[in-house]
Amino acid sequence: MSGSAKTSVHPKVVKLSVRPLTTRDWTVVEQLFGSNGACGGCWCMYWRVPPGREYWRSHKGMKNRNTFRRLVNSGRASGCLAFAGNEPVGWISAGPKPDFGYLTRSRKFSSEVSPKIWSVTCFFIKAGWRGKGVATALLKGAVKLARKNKAAFVEGYPSVPREAEKMSASFAWTGVPGIFSAVGFAPIDREPRGRAIFRKAVKQEPRRRAGRGSKCTR
Repeated sequence: MSGSAKTSVHPKVVKLSVRPLTTRDWTVVEQLFGSNGACGGCWCMYWRVPPGREYWRSHKGMKNRNTFRRLVNSGRASGCLAFAGNEPVGWISAGPKPDFGYLTRSRKFSSEVSPKIWSVTCFFIKAGWRGKGVATALLKGAVKLARKNKAAFVEGYPSVPREAEKMSASFAWTGVPGIFSAVGFAPIDREPRGRAIFRKAVKQEPRRRAGRGSKCTR
């Protein structure tokens, strides 16, 4: 038998890493979100701004960008970034529930508002990286961040698609139930329009005690 067999070429496997947002990350956020501000000029501001369509229409785009930049630079925005090597491929917004005006005003979501409850309000996954486990890795990172900040619970508000309906990425920006279930969240309520509340209790890591042989110096 003559001829050479074709060998399949596998793309280089790039390790995915997740870390908390820092005050030095604005250029990373800009690179990831692009000129569209992630989606329609939102710049991760939808859950933070006063109510009203007119307000939103007048602020989406550059005004949202500038406000979110100030929040990032001052440390008042929190969440996690995902990287494939050095390339940013995903973002999750997560922080104390009182930080998000939409939640504190909503009859549905404002029944419990406390700094001890952290809210996951949105995901943004770069095109080409969706469906590859980035969202799940980000959610795990957000739970770790909430634990580090002494949260008691983490909440998420995924969109629940109709039976046999596939939800497009543009409508799944709050996540989908399967992602939350995979990380140990459980549903506690559901809005008639299809927005669920999933919650996870955050167990604080026990404080380490000094070993018997350790010495104390004064």
